[in-house]
Amino acid sequence: MDKYAVLGNPIKHSKSPMIHTLFAQQLGDALTYEPILAPIEAFEKTLRAFFVNGGRGANVTLPFKEEAYQCVDVLTERAKLAGAVNTIKQLSDGSLLGDNTDGAGLVADLRRHGVKLKNSSILLLGAGGAARGAVFPLLKEGISTLHIANRTAHKADNLASHFRTYGSVTSSGLTDIPDVHYDVIINASSSSVTGDALPIDARFIEHASCAYDMFYQNELTSFLSRARECNDQVQCIDGLGMLVGQAAEAYLLWREKLPEVELVLNRMKLEMK
Repeated sequence: MDKYAVLGNPIKHSKSPMIHTLFAQQLGDALTYEPILAPIEAFEKTLRAFFVNGGRGANVTLPFKEEAYQCVDVLTERAKLAGAVNTIKQLSDGSLLGDNTDGAGLVADLRRHGVKLKNSSILLLGAGGAARGAVFPLLKEGISTLHIANRTAHKADNLASHFRTYGSVTSSGLTDIPDVHYDVIINASSSSVTGDALPIDARFIEHASCAYDMFYQNELTSFLSRARECNDQVQCIDGLGMLVGQAAEAYLLWREKLPEVELVLNRMKLEMK
């Protein structure tokens, strides 16, 4: 039976085993999918052991996406541009292919919720692995501008510099975001995981039509709660749909079959009630 896994630290909270089990049932595939807690200092060793012991494919979650980029033998175009890997497939010659499906999952979820991306102005909060995977897919949607804001401004600057040839990308710290209108605000930082409040001026949220948090939980995340307080008309979307969407892209890479996202997403929402 084909073996798949998700590696992260922590990993107990991961919904990926449930999602991929539901995908396999939907498509009639026989496989196993397990969560693996990778020690912070031994991610590569843990990853390689999994493939040596018969693994066919793996997902990578926090905090290893950028390290995973360094561990694979071949990269897809979107992984190269992101500088981060969240999906790995063992090829027929034993080499490891690294991909990044996060951005595709994000864009698909925004579309599913009817969010207009073409010609829109987007504020992206955070500059880590999750943000890196989102930039190129967003630019491909024909957005007008993308501004990346991060607690450490130089990290946002470094990320923006990689993508300026693909579109209008600017950057700053969180407290000096340019005073312009943003249609969509996307939180790719870890603030909702920790529950910390981002020092974002309320005026940006007041004029936005959509607030999207890549993190998800049963209730509104801390970021979405603040968005709703600042603007009761803003469309608030959490990252559960992105999670299922990126998982579907990973499944397609591994097994050349694209699962039906809506069926699994509806089941996940029921499980979380």
